[in-house]
Amino acid sequence: MTAPASSSVPHALPLYVDLDGTLIATDLLHESFLKLVRTSAADLWRVPGWLLRGKAVLKQEIAARIHLDVATLPYRQEVLALLRAAREEGRRTVLATASDLKYAEQIALHLGLFDHVLASDGTNNLSGSRKLDAIRSDANNGAFVYAGDRPVDLAIWRHAAGAVVVTRATSLRRKVGELVAQVTEVRPPLAGLRRYLYGMRLHQWLKNLLVFLPLLPVLHGVGMATLGNAVLAFVAFGLMASGVYVVNDLLDLELDRRHHRKRLRPFAAGEIPIHTGVGMAAALFTASILLSALCLPLNFLLVLGAYFVLTTAYSLRLKRHPVFDVFALAGLYTVRIVAGAAATGLPLSFWILSFSLFIFLSLALAKRYAELSGPDAVAGQRVGGRGYMPSDLPYVLASGITAGQMSVLLLSLYLHDRDIVQRYQHADYLWVLIPLLLFWVSRVWFKAVRHELHDDPVVFAVKDRMSRLVVLCMATAVWVSA
Repeated sequence: MTAPASSSVPHALPLYVDLDGTLIATDLLHESFLKLVRTSAADLWRVPGWLLRGKAVLKQEIAARIHLDVATLPYRQEVLALLRAAREEGRRTVLATASDLKYAEQIALHLGLFDHVLASDGTNNLSGSRKLDAIRSDANNGAFVYAGDRPVDLAIWRHAAGAVVVTRATSLRRKVGELVAQVTEVRPPLAGLRRYLYGMRLHQWLKNLLVFLPLLPVLHGVGMATLGNAVLAFVAFGLMASGVYVVNDLLDLELDRRHHRKRLRPFAAGEIPIHTGVGMAAALFTASILLSALCLPLNFLLVLGAYFVLTTAYSLRLKRHPVFDVFALAGLYTVRIVAGAAATGLPLSFWILSFSLFIFLSLALAKRYAELSGPDAVAGQRVGGRGYMPSDLPYVLASGITAGQMSVLLLSLYLHDRDIVQRYQHADYLWVLIPLLLFWVSRVWFKAVRHELHDDPVVFAVKDRMSRLVVLCMATAVWVSA
């Protein structure tokens, strides 16, 4: 927080504080609408009618259906410090917001820092001039200090004796300085490029290397056109997957904020605004579809569409239903292999699809095991918006280990198939894959039982030195055998 050396906020005046973007680093209308999409999608058809009756009605109708956990919201600590200082000085503090009254009162009760609340009530949308009228009436037309963050607040600052400006926009700070002599500036942290890339889960693109798997049986005979299609498929799938991750994070904001690690994600922490996230997702989806439609076969576009449908179903419903969720995750991995075959025109064998289903089912169960045994698990309660409880640990453990060992067995049968063996010049080297895979699967579950597994096994594999060594040895064996 920074304040001009030549000015300070008047101490005796009441302090009126905006909510969205000022007190919290998010927008409650956006938050509640996203939760409506996730938990009450059947009401979405009502939204246009609510909006036609006015924005205040829209906010009230959504608030009547959606409960928000106000304790998890990303509060700005600098603004909270200003409020506490004002309370210590005996000044009157008022929460003045365009958000619905239900949420505003819940936040005021949770913080215990406000004497009164002014908010939208289903009739009046308390923004701009309407908020100014409400503030002046509450202050008996006396002097006041207002804390806000948007250009729409200029109408209020024009009549204020003091201002608290929560923004990084130089132009807004300058305009407020022209209207109000006494200004305090709060500059929110700027989300850098790395945070945007993290929001896109760029590191998760490693999963999309599976599109290259159909090339392995013909590794030394791959033409440039086929390889080029595989690379384009990798990029297209990566763009689509990144868009899905953004949407998933936006739909899981409240759940992520309750998680010891996920609460630091850029959307959950309020570092990247929700409307920016929606724009990111739309741009990623558009780029993926255009690249696929213009450069790749129709079959690949159809597989990409199937992936989008399945992953959307997973985000909205399936991930909250035990067993369905892990099979959906395994399917999402397997679809990547199918997409690689569709992009390159290479055939897929029964063995590869069967192997991928079992190995990825094992990894999906390992992910759930890590969540169920993690620090956020509470006995007798469902974990992190999933359908599992800590008491399900024995089932998840047994099923995950079994699926992993079955994948090793299927790999053995695959390597024993004469039609497959004939494609390799030195097929004997492929048998090295069996003990390596068995070792790696066993080690993943050993780490999971010891609570040393990241809740995403892919991230664990990338960071774990032994896993990288195993992958290198397996890749070398495939290369030499070809």
